[in-house]
Amino acid sequence: MGKYNELAKKIVKNVGGEENINSLTHCITRLRFKLKDESKANDDILKNMDGVVTVMKSGGQYQVVIGNHVPDVYADVIEVAHLSGESEETPSDGNIFNRLIDILSGCFQPFLGAMAAAGMVKGVNALFVFLKLYTNTSGNYTMLNGIGDAVFFFMPVILGYTAAKKFRLNPMVGLVIGAALCYPSIQGGALKAAYELTAGAGAAAPYNLFSLPAYDTFLGIPWVGASYTSSVIPVIFIIAFAAQIQKIAKKIVPSVVQTFLVPFIVFLIALPVGFLIIGPIISMLTEVLSTGFRSLMAFSPALYGVILGFFWQVLVIFGLHWSVIPLAIMQMQQDGASQVLVGSFCASFAQTAVVLAMYFKLKDKKLKALCPPAIISGIFGVTEPAIYGITLPKKKPFIFSMIGAAAGGFYLMANGVISYVMGGLGIFGVVNFIKDGDASGMMKSFVGIIIAAAIGFLLTFFFWKDDAKEESEMTVSSDSKISVNKEIVATPVQGTIAPLSTSKDAAFAQGALGKGVVIHPTKGEVVAPFDGTVMTLFPTKHAIGLISDQGLELLIHIGLDTVQLDGKYFESFVNQNDHVKKGQLLVRFDMEAIEKAGYSIETPIIVTNAADYLDILESQNKTISSGEELITALV
Repeated sequence: MGKYNELAKKIVKNVGGEENINSLTHCITRLRFKLKDESKANDDILKNMDGVVTVMKSGGQYQVVIGNHVPDVYADVIEVAHLSGESEETPSDGNIFNRLIDILSGCFQPFLGAMAAAGMVKGVNALFVFLKLYTNTSGNYTMLNGIGDAVFFFMPVILGYTAAKKFRLNPMVGLVIGAALCYPSIQGGALKAAYELTAGAGAAAPYNLFSLPAYDTFLGIPWVGASYTSSVIPVIFIIAFAAQIQKIAKKIVPSVVQTFLVPFIVFLIALPVGFLIIGPIISMLTEVLSTGFRSLMAFSPALYGVILGFFWQVLVIFGLHWSVIPLAIMQMQQDGASQVLVGSFCASFAQTAVVLAMYFKLKDKKLKALCPPAIISGIFGVTEPAIYGITLPKKKPFIFSMIGAAAGGFYLMANGVISYVMGGLGIFGVVNFIKDGDASGMMKSFVGIIIAAAIGFLLTFFFWKDDAKEESEMTVSSDSKISVNKEIVATPVQGTIAPLSTSKDAAFAQGALGKGVVIHPTKGEVVAPFDGTVMTLFPTKHAIGLISDQGLELLIHIGLDTVQLDGKYFESFVNQNDHVKKGQLLVRFDMEAIEKAGYSIETPIIVTNAADYLDILESQNKTISSGEELITALV
């Protein structure tokens, strides 16, 4: 068991238990669950769990954002939920767009780290040539270039494996299909050379299919030779087709010989169809798509950079950036360079600079303490902790980071910066822009970083104000003072006050859910005790959870066992996730009808995150009216 075993148990429990998990993968910061029934997951509990940044739902995935240590948490979740790290994915539900995003992310996520690392090796190699530590003809260059190139050259092999898991094909069969696509003699150039060797140099292709030259035949069918090394899309489509062949073959072939006979059938059907039909069609469509992107960027590179830079972090939030990454890989494979992702390069630095500016202005000590680790992560290109934990909840700083990223994207694209490597994230990515000893692109990337970071920082520093309350002074004696943060909770319910220990419910009385008081209502209304957000509103309306703008979490439980009334005698005036103002009417309830139905109307008012405060002070009054101070929380 790892050190995140307890967190893993809580996560598994609150996604609906291990029986509700179809599959689990992870990326740099997120656990990506495929759940049988997402309604069984406890979103609010997970979002407020220590060790969890937030929860997102996108592309048919239930995403639990953890942070940089997600691989360790993933390992413990795998063990706790009795999953296999090599378990097959299940097909996603939802519309076609969600399925496409889910397929692409499922295929690329498993080797994203290896791909970034390989790109970094190529970038460092280019940097060393620029610094004249060795030449591009030396053995040093050849070895490092081979290490960096391998993942890209053999992309079909890697994708053959990951796509096979996604489409529930035997992974080893998928790996062999990918390897077949990289086999030297079936590449377009090899077929052309072999034909010219017998027909004469420069001889035209004897056949044309889809306006593409076919230099050979298979069973009399013209065979269009394409170059599949480093390709992305053809292998995914061939694997998807092969998975259907495997499904049919398993129904026909006796189980005693399925081990070798099913792969035999898959190879003999899927690969010829792939080479003769799927491959050429995908190659043609890929060329059309690439031409479209080139045309868009040729029309206005600067406009493209502004749009991609501005929206990049939004795409990341919803997982939609996976729709762009394959396009960059395809362009890199075809042209040896790409501009598809250049406009997004500065986004992480704009986000990081915004967090730095917030650090100097935040009054909330807990939130301020989150800034340094988020800044460090952001420098290295991992911005989810900054986005979900700091800037997005405050809204305006997140928008400022988008503006900074757009400015950086505009500069890079307007100045023709090109990426020659699909390399590292964050600061490690600057070497992506070096080519053959020319580091001008890298120098421009530093300028882009400065522009994006400066705009994000200055906008936040001068135009954002932290709404948290200032520290207030509390007198402790006639000649001494101490400064403390305090938050006042006005009473949400009018009535008489009793200690929490007097509650008829043992869980409340023992303080298992937090500290607070019991109110015996004299008026059947619940109003907002502070400015905040409705975190939880039970369907039965008998209980409501709030979180103040300063972070205090409050549970208001109207009556005991009133959940059994199933909402009868209760009327709510807000919805979950609504922002409310102090004194706003939240719920109205019929006290007499509830008591006649045999239920107590005593109402526990609980600070559920009391452990985050130095002390919780309850009002000493016996009766309390709306607007009066009920609880004082000291930080």
